[in-house]
Amino acid sequence: MAFDIDRYTQAATPVTWEDLDYEVFRDHPLPPDTLRTLRYMCEIEFHTVCYLRDMLVSPSRKDPEVGTFMTTWNWEEIWHGEALAHVLGLHGITVTYDVLKAKRMKLGWRDRFSPVKQSLLSNIVGIDFVAVHMLWGSINERSTAAAYKRLAALEDSPVLGELLRRIASQEAKHIAFYTTQARARLQDNLRAQKLARLALRTAWQPVGSGVSPEAEVDHVLRHLFSGPEGRKEVLAIDRHVAKLPGMAGLNLVAETLDSRGVPA
Repeated sequence: MAFDIDRYTQAATPVTWEDLDYEVFRDHPLPPDTLRTLRYMCEIEFHTVCYLRDMLVSPSRKDPEVGTFMTTWNWEEIWHGEALAHVLGLHGITVTYDVLKAKRMKLGWRDRFSPVKQSLLSNIVGIDFVAVHMLWGSINERSTAAAYKRLAALEDSPVLGELLRRIASQEAKHIAFYTTQARARLQDNLRAQKLARLALRTAWQPVGSGVSPEAEVDHVLRHLFSGPEGRKEVLAIDRHVAKLPGMAGLNLVAETLDSRGVPA
């Protein structure tokens, strides 16, 4: 089923969050582990502007549907960050663009070199890079949606749970776009399939790796995906990926968690 990009962009709105009763957090604050995970999520949502920056120097920018989607996607993700930042603010935790800018400054040359490297590598690969980009995005969006779902299930907070479900609902649209695009671009394209598998095998890491400290990445993975229920979500992601052309047997997310010592 084709993804209707015009319908998506015309219907796009910021996630609704101001109607929820956040006063409950004054009497029933969220626990430290949950706040730590929420902060990670918030910072990554705000950081999506850097992914958009990298896309603009790759062959993906030349595709009108991809460019249109990425612009709207980035706008929606920023509002996800705003909603999560509000919850964190009620707990005395401030996440602002200045804070994130300072973090990127600490990355130094790695952050500044990222779009240059992306441009060089992606333009050498050519148009098949877009297939890699779309598959990569599909996995990241599925991982993000699963993370919101797991946190809502783990935390006994109706307000937080409702907010996370609303965010995950928008993430589902992002999954649909990336997956539809990835399937179409991988179909009957052996070169794109090989490039995608190679890129994922050699370079993919959980969302936020390279931006957040490894200790924070590991905390989030263990907090959300440890144990049978967490592993069930991870295996579901891998099953969806394996259904795409040329991706059979690619147990990427489960193997990554195993390599990081996240218990099943």
